[in-house]
Amino acid sequence: MSDRLELLTALCAAVVPANQITVAAARARLDQLTKPQGSLGQIEDLIARLAGATGQVIPPTAHPAIILAAADHGVAAEGVSAFPQAVTVQMCLNYLAGGAAINALADAAGARLLVVDAGVAGDLPDDPRLRRLNIRRGGGNIVREPALSEPEAVAALLGGASLADELIDDGVDLIALGEMGIANTTPAAALTSAFTGAAPTVTVGRGTGVDDEGLARKVAAVETALGRAQAAGITGGLQTLAHLGGLEIAALAGAILAAAARRVPVLLDGYITTSAALAAAALAPAARDYMLASHCSVEPGHTVALAHLGLTAEAGAGPLLHLGLRLGEGSGAALALPLVIAAARVMREMATFGEAGVAEKA
Repeated sequence: MSDRLELLTALCAAVVPANQITVAAARARLDQLTKPQGSLGQIEDLIARLAGATGQVIPPTAHPAIILAAADHGVAAEGVSAFPQAVTVQMCLNYLAGGAAINALADAAGARLLVVDAGVAGDLPDDPRLRRLNIRRGGGNIVREPALSEPEAVAALLGGASLADELIDDGVDLIALGEMGIANTTPAAALTSAFTGAAPTVTVGRGTGVDDEGLARKVAAVETALGRAQAAGITGGLQTLAHLGGLEIAALAGAILAAAARRVPVLLDGYITTSAALAAAALAPAARDYMLASHCSVEPGHTVALAHLGLTAEAGAGPLLHLGLRLGEGSGAALALPLVIAAARVMREMATFGEAGVAEKA
């Protein structure tokens, strides 16, 4: 454990804030491009954020990949999901067969899709598009016990970091996140409440579509889990993630940390991936500078989590899409990928007034 914990500590220390000099230079160049100043609206904020993250005025974001991490959760036994736990492994098989929404959307965006068995309770076949973390099969029931031990949480974090490193070593310069795990909006809500201080009545939503009774069970489950964690004296990002999170959430948090350490932007999907971002930011606060919000889902806690991370329109980092999404899988991130890639191309291919011989505004 000590060696792995040292690796995690070193990884977190390697995450440095965005380059503000590059941000200023990117803003200056944007004002010289052949368009009225500020006329690309939020896209200009996105370009500046990419420049700060990558440390390059013309950010290199043309080779995207999606990490889709899947795991099961013991809290499903509390009746907090509209679907049975068996759907997790069934959907993973669907991803590998190419039949899910994320397959179509990843193909449309020209993104490589990497499916990760972070802790699925069932059996999955060997497949070149599948990676296994081999930590445990499913997390504990957070109502009654920690989701993970601290060594398991560290292993999942480092496993996700290793996957991000693998992709970056292979030329990927933009990483999008996705997830699958029946009942995982419940640990996402618990983490959001723990990290932001928001009440479960604010952070808990209907997830896959539970009825009013199911919603009440979810709120009660999160309240109980938070009370148990508080009684156990849980503090800090790692302990909070271990007690209230899950294997896919921890793996995605690790991927965020590794990407940030290597100055590669990370495109968040919905509520669950944003709860992973909260954990990553608790471990390395500067990781926020590398996060991009693809969309804001209908889960009420998603807005709370994005605001805590500073991913708001007021901060020039608001969600790129508002489409009423609640699918997960990385679907919102995949839909937003073309916008991010187009923003980088604007900076790379658009001429300045001087280069084009176009008269500037008087």
